[in-house]
Amino acid sequence: MSDKIVRAISADGFVKAAAVSTRDLTERARNIHRTLPVATAALGRALAAASMMGNALKSDGASVTLQFKGGGPLGTVLAVSDNEGNVRGTVDHPATDLPLRADGKLDVGSAVGHEGTLTVIRDLNMKEPYVGSVGLMGGEIAEDLAAYFVESEQIPTACGLGVLVDRDQSVKAAGGYLIQLLPGAGEGTISKVEGSLMAAGAVTALMEKYPNPADMLRAALPDFELEFLEESPVEYRCTCSRERMERALISMGAAELRSLIDEQGGAELTCRFCDRVQTFTKAELEELLTSAKR
Repeated sequence: MSDKIVRAISADGFVKAAAVSTRDLTERARNIHRTLPVATAALGRALAAASMMGNALKSDGASVTLQFKGGGPLGTVLAVSDNEGNVRGTVDHPATDLPLRADGKLDVGSAVGHEGTLTVIRDLNMKEPYVGSVGLMGGEIAEDLAAYFVESEQIPTACGLGVLVDRDQSVKAAGGYLIQLLPGAGEGTISKVEGSLMAAGAVTALMEKYPNPADMLRAALPDFELEFLEESPVEYRCTCSRERMERALISMGAAELRSLIDEQGGAELTCRFCDRVQTFTKAELEELLTSAKR
């Protein structure tokens, strides 16, 4: 089944929810960045979260960026989503390998670290993007996102994210849910959400049993009547292009471009998100240098 995202609201109007299946796009990210399992899990969780948050933005060209800097061996974990939920991402040290936790699970928290920050950047095509930052709770991604919504946006939120890595290190399942309380929700609604999610159990088990995100959401919130508002496909999508790389070279300035031409006689630029390489000859760099001088 291809990756997709669903959005829903409870019949009483007090709970809104999103769920996403991201197995294919997480596997593509693994292949691009050659991540080992703990890096696959961390990046996959971040991509699923970014997809759900980006899909909630309805203005064309809007985007959400999640940046986890926890001081752990993975370095920075970065995920970017467009307003449709299509994502791209990267991790500084994809070959990071850590022992499993005592419970046999991947130690994402130690790999990301918890002595740092989660920064959320919402670019709504206005003058300045909205930037919010909170201290990391534990580097497990989902808990950190939930804390961000409570601290920065005052929205009570439950977030479940998971990546199940197979024995051959490929991605067996990936995705998650984002459940938020709307104004007017009382203590009874809060208790019902908490009880439902506790009974539903780990998100990876839910994903294995219910690969369709709508079914997963129903299983996570069995005590609520859900009205599904939309369903849309999502994918790993990089927006890099030769034109963007040309602009990046020009932005270096005339002096640095001249130095690049004299010292290397050409350039190879690699996209950090998809590893696509663009090669520029000396003559092409000379043309860009003319543009930079203008």
